[in-house]
Amino acid sequence: MKIQGLRWWVIALIALATIINYIDRSALSVLWPDIVEDLFPDESALERKQIYATISVVFVFAYAFGQAIFGKIFDWIGTRIGFVLSIGVWSLATAAHAFAQGVLSFSIFRAILGVAEAGNWPGAAKGNAEWFPTKERALAQGIFNSGAAIGGIIAIPLIAFLTIYFSWKMVFVIIGLVGLLWLVPWMVLVKAPPGKHPWITEEERAYILTGQKREISAETGVEIDEYNPSTTELLSRKQSWGVIIASAAIDPIWWLFVFWIPIYLNEVYGMDVKAIGIYGWVPYVGAMFGAWFGGLLAQNRIKAGWDTNKTRKFVITLGCLIMLPSLLAMSNPGAPVNAVLIMAVILFGFQTAIGNVQTLPSDLLGKKSVATLAGFSGMAAKLGAVGLTSLVPILTADGNYYPAFIIGASLAIIAMAAVWILIPRVEPLKPKQ
Repeated sequence: MKIQGLRWWVIALIALATIINYIDRSALSVLWPDIVEDLFPDESALERKQIYATISVVFVFAYAFGQAIFGKIFDWIGTRIGFVLSIGVWSLATAAHAFAQGVLSFSIFRAILGVAEAGNWPGAAKGNAEWFPTKERALAQGIFNSGAAIGGIIAIPLIAFLTIYFSWKMVFVIIGLVGLLWLVPWMVLVKAPPGKHPWITEEERAYILTGQKREISAETGVEIDEYNPSTTELLSRKQSWGVIIASAAIDPIWWLFVFWIPIYLNEVYGMDVKAIGIYGWVPYVGAMFGAWFGGLLAQNRIKAGWDTNKTRKFVITLGCLIMLPSLLAMSNPGAPVNAVLIMAVILFGFQTAIGNVQTLPSDLLGKKSVATLAGFSGMAAKLGAVGLTSLVPILTADGNYYPAFIIGASLAIIAMAAVWILIPRVEPLKPKQ
């Protein structure tokens, strides 16, 4: 049996895993107004916000270190089993939230969830490097990243709808079971990498592998071997730090909205869970279109003759420049409709840029090192998110979220600078002489 376009089925499954990933992680913020009434009825509004921030910081810390851990795991055991381990554990952790009784138990379950969910990103980067030629990687990354946006679109109204029929505890159990069901098609479809997969057509196999060939040596006319450095050598290259710093700067902008959109709408506009379900999904529509736009724009520029260096830097810069004025406009958005529409523009710009930031490891390194660099950059990104997330209760103690948005605008500038300064050219690295 042969399957036409097998690589697109693989990336579609990874995108579906990402949708599930975002439903699982978003459940806490959407259900929080109900959870606090059940578990923390006597705390003040500020104390409730601090409890939520504490649990969220635990999640992101665990997520940060999970990225580095799973980056190595995926490079050791491969994409197929790596995803089974990651999504299997995070689905069980999601269901376990139903048994949480307070801050400690919520923090434990969020920590397990964070470590396991982190595998989705280095796993996707490695899967992209294995299954796609260089010219299609930004589009594949955009499809994968759109899963995060679609997850955000689906999660808020879906979870709000489920609360009509189920308690918040049962909602956690239901969405945990969905992730376990995903394992079935993944194990059946992804039997091996494209070079050895029994169901891939010969034409697609040749197209993928030929499109992944590295630079040809001018001296010998032979393909230059992939550069797969040790961890120490990898971290000694400024290009690696360009990826790491850019990720650490840009990613907190996304997490600012993932964690705080429902809380922001509840605090600033007085919305309950059902009202949040009506408004809270809108920003993720912008994210979905941004993920597609960033990938398609990169593919278009490469087809037009641009090299990888010019393409990546152009699209990343464009995405950051879209975010800057929109973040500043959040100082006084007015009606809730205006606020969520501006957020949609911000997340559009974010996803335009981030897909190309996340392809940088596969642009620079061989397939045996991609997940390692993706894991380190993901860890740095989440540590940056920890910093911003933990500051939000302090910055917004008076109900004004503008200082948080100013920090977000500054981070977009840092991300651009890291790519331009520390990565002189986006091209395959060579061993140090």
